[in-house]
Amino acid sequence: MLQFFGRGSAFADSHNCAFFRCRDELVLLDCPMDAFQKLKHADLTSGVSRIRVLLTHTHGDHAGGIPMLIHYAFFILHIPVTVQAPSPAVREDLRLILDHLEGCDPRGYTLQDPECADPTFTAVPIPTQHVPALEGRCFGYYLSVDGQECVYTGDSCTLEPFLPYLHAGVTLYTETCWHRSAVHMHIGAFLPVLTALTEQGVQVYLMHLDDEEKIASAICGTKLCLAPLYTTRRDNMTDRNDSVLSEILTLTDKLYKQMCSGEGNDHSRLFADLTELGKVLTGADRASFWKWDKQKKELWTLSAIGTERIVIPETTGLVGKALREKRIIVTNDPYSDPDFNPAVDKKTGYVTKSVMVLPVADVNGAFIGAYQMINKPGGFDEAEDTRRLSLAALICGIALESDTFLEESQHDKLTHLKNRMGFYADYLRRYGKMLAEGKQVSMFLCDIDHFKRVNDTYGHNAGDDALVFVSGILADSCRQGDCAYRWGGEEFIMLMPDTPIEQAAKIADSIRVRIMNSVCHADGNDIQLTISFGCWEMDGSIQAEANVKRADNRLYVAKETGRNKVIWND
Repeated sequence: MLQFFGRGSAFADSHNCAFFRCRDELVLLDCPMDAFQKLKHADLTSGVSRIRVLLTHTHGDHAGGIPMLIHYAFFILHIPVTVQAPSPAVREDLRLILDHLEGCDPRGYTLQDPECADPTFTAVPIPTQHVPALEGRCFGYYLSVDGQECVYTGDSCTLEPFLPYLHAGVTLYTETCWHRSAVHMHIGAFLPVLTALTEQGVQVYLMHLDDEEKIASAICGTKLCLAPLYTTRRDNMTDRNDSVLSEILTLTDKLYKQMCSGEGNDHSRLFADLTELGKVLTGADRASFWKWDKQKKELWTLSAIGTERIVIPETTGLVGKALREKRIIVTNDPYSDPDFNPAVDKKTGYVTKSVMVLPVADVNGAFIGAYQMINKPGGFDEAEDTRRLSLAALICGIALESDTFLEESQHDKLTHLKNRMGFYADYLRRYGKMLAEGKQVSMFLCDIDHFKRVNDTYGHNAGDDALVFVSGILADSCRQGDCAYRWGGEEFIMLMPDTPIEQAAKIADSIRVRIMNSVCHADGNDIQLTISFGCWEMDGSIQAEANVKRADNRLYVAKETGRNKVIWND
């Protein structure tokens, strides 16, 4: 909801100042001098009948630009200014500054207490703690504008006063410092708290930053974001280009180091970082990168900045429209677009004002996903924003194609179960780590009895149908965390974490009975199948192949002693 002229602390190059538009009012949260300078060159005052300043406290890096704003608005813009004090004590401090020290023309501004204000939005001051000298004179705000809720802490050394206002769907803008201080919130101490809030559905933006680069590094891999900066028309283009280039170089350096460290084994961080970059490049409030799962006929977010993961049918929403029509979709009035799905907004209270969707294709030109931005101040410009997003969207498309190729290489094309390559990949990144941590992981290796007879009697098409039939029952029998694999031929494996061998044997036997009592329809024939199992509780001290060999030994016993049985001990 908020955009920022600056997000720096008192000693940074750009001081913290946020703003938003509400109907014909421009509302600032604090107004340092450098924010006033940027406001002069921003295209924000067109159609504005009043400028309102919500003050948090009277430090110069928060209130220093208010007198100049009043002078400029009165003499140049001819727009009245309302300065809203969070308490009577702060109002009197402001009266001294504005009337006696700065000599502001009383015709140019109104000084109000919160209870005297009659804005078209809700702004509730929240007392907080900052420096001892301003005890009782430091505040944050709870804001509600057009159904969107947010909490703005101002300068504070604690989150406690703001916690009652935080719940799923609320956006928190909180000050954060890198250098330790008794009067600010240190990122090291507050990172667990802020991360926990994001898991509860609170979108968290960091502001009042004393070392932006180090704080950005500290939140890498989390859902925390830096407060979104607004770019004025007259911003120096060299500085802007340097900023974007710096962001890109920081991102690529971070991704390169992650790749070399072996921290990740998929592209999830790449998608998250590039989606965040797209958000920065366009100034959008939210961003997401979508995968088109053609097998399941679904669209789902590989990365979503500002919201939870979303799964929708492939024919719905503006993402579905972009992929269906194979073109970029831009709407700055989504509620009037019949393809826009307002369900998420209705659930969360979020108000979508503008949407841009770029479909993403593979090297053959087949569309496989989409890059989506939501709520850019002033709306999206298709030509300019496409130019800004094209490189990030291209890299996301290449990464998605790589992920899709890797996923397909780890799945059996006939049964759609993971194959032997998928088994080893899962063992390396998941089950092997569980065993190293001392957790129980059991497995079984199973084999369709007399499968050669099926092929010889009914043909290989019938044999394929039998494999699909058995694999379907195995997949259907997997609990959360379990995974079934086609090991090769008519052999299958299932891995079961947190499962003792006795329980694994019961699961195997239930599958055995289900297959035995079912009829397999195979190439026009009704076939009765049975299956044999060898169960084993995996041993973390030996290799994956050795564990499979132990299960195979027990499967051999099952085959040699009559088949259609489960062997789980020696």
